[in-house]
Parts: sequence; C-alpha cells; structure tokens
Amino acid sequence: MTRTRDLDIVVYGATGFVGKLTAQYLARSAPRGARIGLAGRSTAKLETVRAELGPAAAQWPIIVANADDPTSLTALAESAHVVITTVGPYAKYGIDLVRACAEAGTDYADLSGEVLFGRESIDRFHDVAVASGARIVHSCGFDSIPSDIGVHVLHKQVAADGEGDLTDTTMVVSSLRGGVSGGTIDSMRNLVDTVKADKSARRIAVNPYSLSPDLTAEPDLGRQSDVEMLKGSDIAPGLGGRTAPFVMGSTNTRVVRRSNALRKWEYGRAFRYREVMSVGQSVLSPVFAAGVSAGLGALMAGLAFGPTRYVLDRVLPKPGEGPSEKSRAAGHFTTDTYTTTSTGARYVARVRAKGDPGYAATAVMLGESALALALDRDALPDAAGVLTPATAIGDALVDRLRTAGVEISARRN
Repeated sequence: MTRTRDLDIVVYGATGFVGKLTAQYLARSAPRGARIGLAGRSTAKLETVRAELGPAAAQWPIIVANADDPTSLTALAESAHVVITTVGPYAKYGIDLVRACAEAGTDYADLSGEVLFGRESIDRFHDVAVASGARIVHSCGFDSIPSDIGVHVLHKQVAADGEGDLTDTTMVVSSLRGGVSGGTIDSMRNLVDTVKADKSARRIAVNPYSLSPDLTAEPDLGRQSDVEMLKGSDIAPGLGGRTAPFVMGSTNTRVVRRSNALRKWEYGRAFRYREVMSVGQSVLSPVFAAGVSAGLGALMAGLAFGPTRYVLDRVLPKPGEGPSEKSRAAGHFTTDTYTTTSTGARYVARVRAKGDPGYAATAVMLGESALALALDRDALPDAAGVLTPATAIGDALVDRLRTAGVEISARRN
C-alpha cells in the first residue's frame, strides 16, 4: 500500500522518561532530512522537551494526542509512517493506538513486555494490520530485542553453515548493570491485578506459546519452565558457574517462539527456548540462584497481597522515574545464546551494548527500530500484521544496531 504521510516518525509519550530519551537519541542519530514529530497530552510539556533537544529538533512538529481520545489517536496514526509509543502500561493505555495504526496502515513500535497485551493485540488487530500492510511491532527494547535478534542471527549462521535446525537453545544474561524501570514495575502490577481477576488471563500468561499465531500447530515439547536454576555445564560444555531465572524471560521466550511460528518454524519444530541469568562461579552461587528465584516469587506475591502491595508501592520506582544520566551511562548488558543443532553442532550468539539496558540501550534499540521501519523499507521482510522485531525488521535492524555500536555476532562454539 502506498502511503503519503507528513512525517516519517512520531514519538508518542515524548514527555515521559523513556520517551524523552528516545527523542534525544533520534535528535542525535536520525539522518538529516528525517521528518520526526513529538506527541503527547500537553503542548506546553512537548514544547519544553523539544527545546531541550537542541537545533536538530527545533522544527519538529508537536501533535496533541491522548489515550482516552480515540479520534486523536487516529489522527496521530494517519500523520506518520511510523509511530513509536512509550505510553504504558500498554494493557491500560495501548490497545486503541494499535487499532489506529492497524487501520491506517501505519507501522508501530513499542516497549511492551506484557504478554496479555500482546495476545489482545494479536486477536483483535493482526488481520486488520495484514489487510492494511501495517507492521505492529511490540517489544522493541531490552524486552525483547537481545533475545529475538540473538536467536535470529544464530539461526542465520547455522543455516549458512548447513548445520540443520536449532534444538535446545538457552539465552544467558552473562552480565547486566542497570536500574529497574518504574514502567516495568507498573506493568507487573497490572499483570498481577488482571490474573487475580480473570482465570482465563492466567492460563494465557502461563502458556509457553501464548503469543503463537496458531496454538494447535505448535509442537508438543513437554514442560517449558520460566523458572530455571541451572549449572553452566547444563547449557554448554565448558560454561561454568550457576544461573538463576531471568525476570524478563517469561515475556522474551514467548516473543521468540512467536518469531519461530510466524516463520513457519524455520528455527525448527524441535526448537526449545529458555532464558536465565548468570550468578557467577563462587561457592555461594547456588545460594544466590535460589535467592533470585525466591525474590522474584516474593515480589509477585507481594504485589498481589494488599498490605505488602502498599509498602512496595511506596518504595519501588514510579512510572516516569529513572536513574541519573551518570548511572545510565555506566550501565551495560551482555547476552549469550547457546544452541545445539539437529546435526549436533554447537553455536553461540552474543548481543552486547553499553548503557543502562532499560533506559539508554533501550532508547537506541527503539529508535533504530523506528528508523529501520521508516527509512529502510526495501530491506524489510515481506510481512505485515502483529509481528516481532525479528520478523518485522530482521537484518535491517541488525545492521542498524551494529552501526549504532551494539555488538551482534554468532559463531560455532
């Protein structure tokens, strides 16, 4: 579908913490001539943000739009080729913008790590987006680009070497330094409230294929747990230390499995995927692993119980809050994804970047996702609908992230 729009990209939620970081990244990194706008509820706040972005953004248009005003979201979607949104929790505030973009044939990118929101988006608007040609791309930040793109490049290398399909595959968060996003905490609160009130929502949340395009077509690979405590040697020969559950694994694993299904199971029908985080190689590592696992369970239980919820709400980060610029700059992450192929070969893919994963690095990933959708259209996969970073953007995103300083590699292990 040929689309003529006034703008290439609009950042919706530009006055929020991560929205502002994304706008700053685009002001620094977007090529000259890229047409970018800022959107949100308050003209005055948007003008303040624009003024802080410097000369590159001086002429960026301002668009007033509100999650409670469907007409404004429709106008927003019709104004641009790509809409970035950082307005969450997405289950509360996001679905009508998905509707507007799907109907308008506008590409869309967000930072959602919310499985229930993803399922609703698929059920209600995948077919609409296919018909209009829109790419609706959730999870374009630390949730879930390192996971999804890591497996994408791993699969490409294995295929290029003629080593069959991927089978047992594990992403290990090998190093991580960064703060917890207030938006992430708010999404967790919303998830807890939803599954408490709706048993069907809980069944979706725990299903390992909850984002699949066709649940009946998924392979039966037995139990696939989101709570794994493993020895390094259980993952790959020579890998030392212990691992604990990774807090984002419950979302990331489902995104990666959706990529496999959308590609007609190119990764393999026996592809099993899980995510963990390293807790080191000391004699206390098993204790640390158990502590992380117990802590995650305690956090979710605490959010579900009124008195502890009250205390946690007072001490956990609030939406819109985030670390200082110095802390963001000091952050980093490394993920290593190990696989054994159907021929018995072993491979590993690495994704590594500087900057706080949930803030600085996420702004890079979201910004480059939008730039690829807007400016690299001839290089994108031939796909439309509710997609994933790998299936919507693929190699175009890999190339852009590498140019932006993100290490992405895959090799025989």
